[in-house]
Amino acid sequence: MTPIQAARLGKTLEPYDLFWLEDATPGEDQAALRLIRQHTTTPLAIGEVFNHVHDYTTLLSERLIDYVRSAVTHTGGITAMRKLLDFAAVYGIKSGIHGPTDISPVGMAAALHLDLAIHNFGIQEYMPHTADTLEVFRTSFRFEDGLLHPSDTPGLGVELDTEAAERFPYQPAYLPVNRLVDGTVHDW
Repeated sequence: MTPIQAARLGKTLEPYDLFWLEDATPGEDQAALRLIRQHTTTPLAIGEVFNHVHDYTTLLSERLIDYVRSAVTHTGGITAMRKLLDFAAVYGIKSGIHGPTDISPVGMAAALHLDLAIHNFGIQEYMPHTADTLEVFRTSFRFEDGLLHPSDTPGLGVELDTEAAERFPYQPAYLPVNRLVDGTVHDW
């Protein structure tokens, strides 16, 4: 959407009390979020494509977003993500850590442990991994009744079964390319 379209959408959706409006405009155009923020109180979330605290400096210090959406695995690990979320906490901004299935169960366990350690926890995105993935990465955290529960085992609670991994040869996968009607490559 253009910034003004996103602002109008956010304003229109206010009566429905959305949890957040995610990636309303491309994150690289941070000035667009100023315009959106001026016109709506709908919470804004962004950051799946960000991988460093400097990507967020303006967004956090000007309170242009309400949720940080980066992934622990793309942001330098637990320590780097903790620093980012501590910085966000100074401005009253919560976590919404990215947790899709293209992030391994190790990354999911790292996010879960970080969620439990921060004061500005908001929500944890969670998508269950396939049975094949869970055969290779044996997890001890569990998802029940809409909640993630950490394990009592040492470390992150994930064990790698290398013998199982040998049964699943690497197959490269690529994200789809989004094209406009005229064939132009476009941000998806």
